[in-house]
Amino acid sequence: MADGIVNMNEFQVLARQALPKMYYEFYAGGAEDEHTLKKNVQEFQRIILLPRVLVDVSSIALSTNILGYTISAPIMIAPTAMHKLAHPEGELATARAAAACNTIMTLSFSASCSVEEVAASCDAVRFFQLYVYRRRDIAVNLVQRAEKSGYKAIVLTADTPRLGRREADIKNKLIVPQLKNLEGLMSTEVVSDKGSKLEAYANETMDPSLCWRDIAWLKSITNLPILIKGILTREDAIKAMEVGAAGIIVSNHGARQLDYTPATISVLEEVVQAVGRRVPVLLDGGVRRGTDVFKALALGAQAVLVGRPVIYGLAAKGEEGVRKVMQMLKDELELTMALAGCPSVKDISRSHVRTDRDRLQSML
Repeated sequence: MADGIVNMNEFQVLARQALPKMYYEFYAGGAEDEHTLKKNVQEFQRIILLPRVLVDVSSIALSTNILGYTISAPIMIAPTAMHKLAHPEGELATARAAAACNTIMTLSFSASCSVEEVAASCDAVRFFQLYVYRRRDIAVNLVQRAEKSGYKAIVLTADTPRLGRREADIKNKLIVPQLKNLEGLMSTEVVSDKGSKLEAYANETMDPSLCWRDIAWLKSITNLPILIKGILTREDAIKAMEVGAAGIIVSNHGARQLDYTPATISVLEEVVQAVGRRVPVLLDGGVRRGTDVFKALALGAQAVLVGRPVIYGLAAKGEEGVRKVMQMLKDELELTMALAGCPSVKDISRSHVRTDRDRLQSML
């Protein structure tokens, strides 16, 4: 591979070299002690693969279907904020890379480029991620603009009544640029002489009263399917089904909200069992290898979303870097499937992995 990059971690090294300290730590950091940030990656490493041999793997089929849309592999792009802090082309470069890779990008509410600019950049299936502010008219405006611009689903981030304590951002006094989607609606300027301007802005604007009954309100303002992002428990998965969610994203916000929450891969199976495959269950957090994608699929995810690796690729090499990140994960997944004896995504099963829980039960 060009420039000798052979794995995802090397893109992170390049991104750290390319970005100002404030911006790198904004993307790379987590909440408080960053316990969950580490666990998101480490818990994948605790899951063992159980390959099958003497299976015809001369042809490997990676494609899958999400909400009726076929993508080339079960690897999607997660919503991450302010891509122009990583690269001058921002989300336009990310969107073009997603289209070239035939996958779904979820555009962040806090994007550097507007929903309309990203929609016009290329022809592709994309979702829109939503925060709900105290001013509900802003959500109405953005959801309706996304629907008009051809976005295919709304991803409601449900784990942010307030912003988590991100200590690197506090030390760096992180400044929030004007968000493109909010131009003409509200300013992102805040009057604060201490700590993270992002934290001050978020805590002024986020609606802490948002609750399950508001899903009905959200459904009333759009015809698009609504996925709920931030589910970590069986109980919340059941509630999401009860309010009519079209899908669930098992997520701890990249470990940027509440520290000491579980790693997403460690609770995935619990959520999948609660949902009973009535709607797609996706996962983000800690995916750094094709083997990680395989493990998530084996535990019941329909696809994974990747966030930081995309940002690192964008910071290092722009659109080309994002494409390389996605292709690297795809190639690693294909190799994993071949070596594990799985000719297609549908052949990946629970019997292909062994978790800590399995090992404990075997000793009882």
